[in-house]
Amino acid sequence: MADAIPPPPALLAQSQQFLGDEDIPVSRYTSRAFFQREVDSLWRYSWQWACREEHIPDEGDNYVYNIGPYSVIIVRVDDDTIKAFVNSCTHRGTRLLASEGCGYSQGFTCPFHGWSWQLDGSIKNIPGRWDFPHVNGDSHGLAEVSCERWGGFVFINIDPKAKPLADYLGPMDEHFKQFPLQQRRIKTHVKKLLPANWKVAQEAFMEAYHNFETHDSPHGANAQYDIFSDYVSRFIHNIGHYSPEALADYPGEKWRAPPLTEQQQLEALAIEGRVLKDGETARQIAAQTLRETISAELGVDLEHCSDSVMLDSIEYHLFPNMFFFPGVMIPMVYRFRPNGDDVDSCIFDIMVMELMPENAEHPEPPEPIELGIDQSYTDAKELGWLAPVYDEDTSNLQMQTLGLKGASKGVSLGNYQESRIRRVHKTLDNFMKEHEQPSQEDNNG
Repeated sequence: MADAIPPPPALLAQSQQFLGDEDIPVSRYTSRAFFQREVDSLWRYSWQWACREEHIPDEGDNYVYNIGPYSVIIVRVDDDTIKAFVNSCTHRGTRLLASEGCGYSQGFTCPFHGWSWQLDGSIKNIPGRWDFPHVNGDSHGLAEVSCERWGGFVFINIDPKAKPLADYLGPMDEHFKQFPLQQRRIKTHVKKLLPANWKVAQEAFMEAYHNFETHDSPHGANAQYDIFSDYVSRFIHNIGHYSPEALADYPGEKWRAPPLTEQQQLEALAIEGRVLKDGETARQIAAQTLRETISAELGVDLEHCSDSVMLDSIEYHLFPNMFFFPGVMIPMVYRFRPNGDDVDSCIFDIMVMELMPENAEHPEPPEPIELGIDQSYTDAKELGWLAPVYDEDTSNLQMQTLGLKGASKGVSLGNYQESRIRRVHKTLDNFMKEHEQPSQEDNNG
């Protein structure tokens, strides 16, 4: 069924590959030893978005980002320069800034002995300088980490010799020229603690296969899955239309006998008071209604925005833990991180990224709303209609964590609908093998 405004070329690209059908060992989700390998050989060497540029708009503004045991300070050195440093004193290792999030300072001072550094990481002052003839600025400046910008996001890589971010992004750089994320603002930021390993949690968002059971929705089979590189994959999950035939082997007759009418599908999209005329589809009318409503509300021009970008859940995954949605109705970014050194819990960051008028200045970003494991997303009123959907999405995680610990076999994945999950695991293996360091015993042998 043709859209009124067809999708842009980026959404017409297709790339799929068979990656095997062997089970994934459950130890990858539950083992302390595997978790430690990730700490040593993944999080130290992988690119991750740490913050947005609007978190640090002025000279001296800084942002602390924590990943597992590591902590990084991102700082605006001047109008054109953003740098990142390991959040550790080069004297005796004390963390310089205690809390994750935004701050401001004219430099950095260790709270233990008072060593201090300029914004660019160079030594400013060493109390009792006479006692440190062996220390010079070059030897004890703050340890710099790789830092790059893309789409309004600031990315860090703790490895100062990391390959360029562009090598990671692959096709995303070209695709997102059509969906400029720098022209968006953070409307809402929620940080939710989840009772699952970070991979278990993110995998709940990498397929639409769960929609039938988890969300009581017919749209799960209406998704295209693409694998563009070792680091980048995507799904496009159609909204406002579904195929009853795709549900042929699902239990019961719901949504098949009879299938939903176009009018019922329009009402399911919360478009009220509109009766479809002959030849009109729910998808076309919902997209046009949203164009008019959102354009008026936000002062943006959506006249030529495709039905797909207006409505669909379009989700790009960037290895290892980042999700970017270029859509208008579903405009989020996600990030999944270990919760400290706990194998069985993680931090789920959700940012709702709202469109901004061209040339508008970014407003000050909102403070993150922090939710505990037992809290509902509905406690974050700012999430609106998305909150109960997230409750459904993560409602199975505790039971999955418990089930994995007692599982007698590995995790079985679908060859198509769950192919993106398998791609992450294969890349994870290759990435960690590439970055694993010889043991101390090997070094001494």
